[in-house]
This record gives sequence, structure tokens and C-alpha cells, in this order.
Amino acid sequence: MHTARFTVYLMLLLLLYPQQGFSWGFFAHQRINRLAVFSLPPEMVGLYKKHIRYITENAVNPDRRRYAVAGEAPRHYIDIDRYGDSAIYKMPRFWQQAVARYSEDTLQAFGIVPWHINTMKYQLTQAFKEKNLDRILRLSADMGHYVADACVPLHTTHNYNGQLTGQRGIHAFWETRLPEMLSDNYDFFVGQAYYIEHPQLKAWELVTSAHLALDSVLTFERELTAQFPEDQKYSFEVRNNITTRVYSRAFTLAYHNRLNGQVERQMRLAIHTIASFWYTAWVDAGQPDLRALAKGDISEAERQRLKMEEKEYETGPHVPREEGETSAAPLFPAWLRAIRSE
Repeated sequence: MHTARFTVYLMLLLLLYPQQGFSWGFFAHQRINRLAVFSLPPEMVGLYKKHIRYITENAVNPDRRRYAVAGEAPRHYIDIDRYGDSAIYKMPRFWQQAVARYSEDTLQAFGIVPWHINTMKYQLTQAFKEKNLDRILRLSADMGHYVADACVPLHTTHNYNGQLTGQRGIHAFWETRLPEMLSDNYDFFVGQAYYIEHPQLKAWELVTSAHLALDSVLTFERELTAQFPEDQKYSFEVRNNITTRVYSRAFTLAYHNRLNGQVERQMRLAIHTIASFWYTAWVDAGQPDLRALAKGDISEAERQRLKMEEKEYETGPHVPREEGETSAAPLFPAWLRAIRSE
């Protein structure tokens, strides 16, 4: 009986919630990481193309990890507006100065994505020095995720899902619905990776450019919502045999046109910058010869680690802040969780 009640309520929940996605959505994160491989120089592209499936499929692991690992969630964003007026310009760029001014607890509470990207770069450099294939691939896939997240305007604000402005659901709309529906028509030829002279400052450049785009993200959606009746703003689609409410094609296209290619620009920026961070880590490691690694494969230990992580993702106790995740469990309101536990 309880199972039947839960099923009914779950179906209602799925019908009422707009289609949701992780940051950038699984589809976009995987596409971004995959395309970054093709911007690498010949000395690197052989290794990355050999393992492009790993780089692509594991691009989403940091999002899934948020449910299993305490402290993972802040690595994906920075609520820069928590720090006051013009904080995007005034915030200390380097970790130690930021800790001295605000404390580590405060930084962790409001997000650390620009500093974490720099940490990942140093770790990847060390992996290249050691010619450790497992770590090179794992860190490359993860770094791609965090760099891409830093390019998302809604990852730079406390109002990350429009919850403070009556626009709840805009997070998944911008970074999941638009790429899934329109990115086949985007131009993803971004050119060859370049050496990043100051990786920590580059990470902050990504955050700054994303934050400066935030006003358009929110304003244009609000203006279009005033023009579209509710039944025209949303529609229903069947996904995995489940009828789900989504932003309509008409509303999505109108928003895309108002943004004038913003999502495409940010995806291109992410692709080019990810490849450049990979390249920079390799150069700083002394440009080791990767040809032998390109002939190898991940270790059995790495395969088992991935399997163990998969189980942890499915049972992890840590619920990140709601941004519109595809996993239904974190979206359950208290009354529904109570029914499920009966």
C-alpha cells in the first residue's frame, strides 16, 4: 500500500517539476570534455584520443560525487555576491590572501571553484611528471568539469536557481535545456590549446566573465515569462517512458535568441580553456613523452575504483544545494520522504 502511494506521489512530482539537470547537464559536460581533446597539440592528442571515452564518460563524476563526498559541492561554484558590492573585482585571487581576509570556513560555505581549478592544475602537473596514466585521466576529466562550471553565470551567485527572484528552474534551463536542444548547431571549432601564464588568474577570469553575464541570464528570462502564458512557457515530453514538464521549444528558442549566443560562447570558452589547462599542466611537467602511455590502458585498480565510486554515488548521504538535479531523491520534499520511509 505504501509503495503504491509513493509511486503515485512520485509520478505527480515528476509531472510538476520542470526537466532538471546537473550543472551544464550530463550531456553538455560530456560534450565539452570530449571536444576539448581535439584542441590539444600532436604531442598530447594521441594519449587523450586513445582514452577519449574515459575523458567523456567521467566528465560527470564530480557532480555525482556531490552526493557521496562531504565538501565536494563548494568546488563547483562561488557565490561571489555574498561578499558585497563589486566583490568580483575586490576578491583576493589567491587562496592564502582570501583565507586571511574571510576564513576558510567562509570560503567553503560560499564556494571555491576558482581556487579548486588551480589546485587541480598543480595535481595534474604532478601526474604528468610521474607519468601516472590513471591520475592523468582522472584529473583531466575532473578538471574539465570544474572549468566548465566556472563558465556558468548561475555558478557565480547566491541566486543560483532563480529562487530569490521567482525564477526557480532557470539553472537547468540555461545549462541543460538549451544545450540539449540547440548545441548541434553551435560552432565548436575553437582552435588549438594555448599556454596559460597564470592559471589562478585565468580561473578568476572565467568566473568574472560568467558573473558579468548573469544579469542577462535573469533579466531576459523574466521579460519573456511576462510575455508567455504558462501553458506556452512549458510543455510536456516523454523521456525514458516518463512524461516530464519542460520549457517549451518556443520559449527556449525565444530565450536563446535574446541571449544572442551566450550559451554557445560559454561552451566554446569552456572547451578551449579546458584543453589549455591540460596543455599547461603538461608543459609545466617538462613536456614528458606520452607515446608509451598512449599505448597503455587504465589499471585494474582504477577500474575497481570507478565501480566503487558508482556504488557510493547511488547511496551517498550528502545532499548538495538544490540546483535542479536529475536524481529525484534530493528533490523530494519532506512530506514525500516521510511517505517513502513508512
